Amino acid sequence: MGTYSLPDLPYDYSALAPAITPEILELHHNKHHAAYVKGANDTLEQIAEARDKDAITPTGLVGLEKTYAFNLSGHVLHSIFWQNLSPDGGDRPDGALATAIDEHLGGFEAFKKQLTVATSSVQGSGWGVLAWEPLGKRLVVEQVYDHHGNVGQGTTPLLVFDAWEHAYYLQYKNVRPDYVAKLWDLVNWTDVAARYTTATAAS
Repeated sequence: MGTYSLPDLPYDYSALAPAITPEILELHHNKHHAAYVKGANDTLEQIAEARDKDAITPTGLVGLEKTYAFNLSGHVLHSIFWQNLSPDGGDRPDGALATAIDEHLGGFEAFKKQLTVATSSVQGSGWGVLAWEPLGKRLVVEQVYDHHGNVGQGTTPLLVFDAWEHAYYLQYKNVRPDYVAKLWDLVNWTDVAARYTTATAAS
């Protein structure tokens, strides 16, 4: 039995249209996310098999660890992404999260611009992320390359925007900024605020 499993979406495949078409959402969830889940489970089994056979070598382990990190991070970020979106989303946060955005990121509009640019301009495939950084006890915006490169150590993702081509290309072609603009209309701020509360309570 695998350690990881593909989560169900909290809405049906047509719920986020027209911002995200049913075809793209189904392919994204049922094919791409599912592949990361399978990849993480398969790589864990390969690591365990090598360990059981006393066949752990520096070259082999480095490749397996990198593959495991890539697939597990893809699974984690996608699992957050689905919950971050809602057909009833949009607008802006309030309460403690809004106060923290004002304090750490210069207000909502400045934060929105920063995350938009971070997502739109990440080189190749990657993500734009609003995260809690526990050492400095502050919100930060990060660019994530692929799924796991260039991530602040120990940061907790709160809001993630997927900038991989599989998330938008069938609908938006190469105009990634148009796709990112539509994501703001879907943000589930209740979910983001709950993640913020949990992250700050743990730090």
